[in-house]
Amino acid sequence: MKIFDGHNDILHKINSSDNPMDPRAFLAGGEGQMDYPRALQGEYCGGFFAVYTSNLPEVPPAEERMILSTEGYHVPLPPALPYDLAHSSAMGMIQLLKKIESDSRGGLRIATSLKDLHDCLENKVMAAVLHLEGAEPILPSLENLEEFYQLGVRSLGITWSRSNAFGHGVPFVYPGHPDSGPGLTEAGKRLVDACGQLGVMIDLAHLNEKGFWDVAERSSAPLVSTHTAAHALIPKARNLTDDQLRAVGESGGVVGVIFSVNDLDGGKRPKEDAPISAILKHIQYIAALIGVDHVAFGSDFDGTKIPSQLGDISAFQKLVALLEGAGFSQEEREKICWRNWLRVLENTWKSQ
Repeated sequence: MKIFDGHNDILHKINSSDNPMDPRAFLAGGEGQMDYPRALQGEYCGGFFAVYTSNLPEVPPAEERMILSTEGYHVPLPPALPYDLAHSSAMGMIQLLKKIESDSRGGLRIATSLKDLHDCLENKVMAAVLHLEGAEPILPSLENLEEFYQLGVRSLGITWSRSNAFGHGVPFVYPGHPDSGPGLTEAGKRLVDACGQLGVMIDLAHLNEKGFWDVAERSSAPLVSTHTAAHALIPKARNLTDDQLRAVGESGGVVGVIFSVNDLDGGKRPKEDAPISAILKHIQYIAALIGVDHVAFGSDFDGTKIPSQLGDISAFQKLVALLEGAGFSQEEREKICWRNWLRVLENTWKSQ
């Protein structure tokens, strides 16, 4: 079964290493959760490759910033990023993906049009959709948005959980709710409009609830959250409420179910592991609520702790087997595994 996945952080992982422009860390094999050889083992045919800029160097790791309480925990959000840092970091990761594409000798292609996507799927070439996770590299005036489009960006998350010039992210809180602050700024509203005109997919993952509804009000494109889970099952602020899930379904959009242990199976204290069945549980819940046409995979490989029973991208077919065992038909499995993502891009992108 082909797999098209909603989110990975391999570019950030390599960019943060001692050799930030080394394509071999993906093409020849790496030490994390994802690389090209293991992706082929898992029948991975493509997905969204995130461009994410780390917090400022002086910001301690999340584990050190975490505040515990009798009810659970929360991690105070880091400060906003300077534009110059975000822009230079993003440009480095985009060039890294272009170098991976060049060195892959036809094995991977950055997909910027529907023709690219279909050609990749038909010819067994890995399709990489370039995704900005957080719009900090974009000027509030939007004067460089077209530059990123020309570089291949076809998907954009308005925020990673920190606030920026365009909106406000959702914090890492358990128990928590995505209604955690104001909505989009005026620049954020202009960004949504401009992405709609260009045919750039807007990703609602990490955006707070008011921002979510602002996008839903302004955008005629399918609503998408590339990597999240169901708030009704695990009440973390990062997860989508039933009302948000219904809005995604009614728009013809899709939710990529994240593989993150604490989003899937969280509690009052962060966990190190969760059963692989937790992924299935969230897929089943979302499919039952809004339909199987609106749920997919959104792993977050190399960006989070995932169930040890899964391990890495090579084991994707374990999830296919779980879906089959849970009674999902062949047609339904294909939708969850790749067709739903393809449909949403077909209904969003303007580059044929």
